Amino acid sequence: MPETQTGGPLLSVKDLRVALQTARGPAEAVRGIGFGLGKGETLGIVGESGSGKSLTALALMGLLPDGARTTGQVTYAGRNLLTASEQDLCGLRGNRLAMIFQEPMTSLNPLYRIGDQIAEPLRLHLGLRGAQARERTVELLDRVGIPNPRSRLDAYPHQLSGGQRQRVMIAMALACDPDILIADEPTTALDVTIQGQILDLIRRLVDETGMGLVLISHDLGVIAETVDRVLVMYAGRAVESGPVREVFARMAHPYARGLFSAMPRIAPGLSHPRPQLPTIPGIVPDLHDLPAACAFADRCSLVEPRCRAEFPPNAAIGPTHQAECWRTDIAVGAAP
Repeated sequence: MPETQTGGPLLSVKDLRVALQTARGPAEAVRGIGFGLGKGETLGIVGESGSGKSLTALALMGLLPDGARTTGQVTYAGRNLLTASEQDLCGLRGNRLAMIFQEPMTSLNPLYRIGDQIAEPLRLHLGLRGAQARERTVELLDRVGIPNPRSRLDAYPHQLSGGQRQRVMIAMALACDPDILIADEPTTALDVTIQGQILDLIRRLVDETGMGLVLISHDLGVIAETVDRVLVMYAGRAVESGPVREVFARMAHPYARGLFSAMPRIAPGLSHPRPQLPTIPGIVPDLHDLPAACAFADRCSLVEPRCRAEFPPNAAIGPTHQAECWRTDIAVGAAP
């Protein structure tokens, strides 16, 4: 893993826990997540809705809802971001740490021109003004593939297509050449063609700039094509993690295998009936009713008594591949 001058990863997350305040009391939505990210490294976080992916990203950026409580460590450049002041976080967000949100139309301000919104981090963090900021904004729009970038500076968000708005969000995120880019479902609202273009753009920018990338998605195909390592989340836990090639070749956790099995595939021939996609039975458990042992036990076909009685160990599948399950002996090497 690439390291900083202090000898550690650029971003280090250890035992991250996030508890939300609800009408029924505190609910722990992220439960002990940990990973490291070096310069130029790419990490994918995958899981169903409600698994804690987006909350993990918001915790890294210091953007959690009011009342949320965090414990653990999120260390960037030697500082624990969980204990940093809001002033310090404001100096990092949009500067050294940047985020692309899922839906650009709700992230871009409809009342301001595109050029002004992209230029905002340039003014706040780099002190650029006037013509200098304008030229840098044109460069950024050109960098992310917006045609005729100079003519787009005065456009409003509603005057752009969905793919163009997402490119504008990427331009804003890249404005100050961040060390870490977090992309939370950046292609969910886009059609397949535009989705491929946006993912290609993100991959190219990571290669060009050497920034670290955290890509959040529910789509295993997107993860397989975009990142080097993957972390599979379920009910706030990292149930499997490792190099993406190793995890996809030897899925050790039944939940990861279930996600993989549910991916649509091209039918082998029109003369055969299209097979029905298998599904994972049940739903993600309520945060207030999480079991004391394995949270996936009620949905798992391999469940046995100890799964409900004891918390599963984090078993080593390979040197850098782990899975939190009692039954890795059956699951290893048997992914569809």
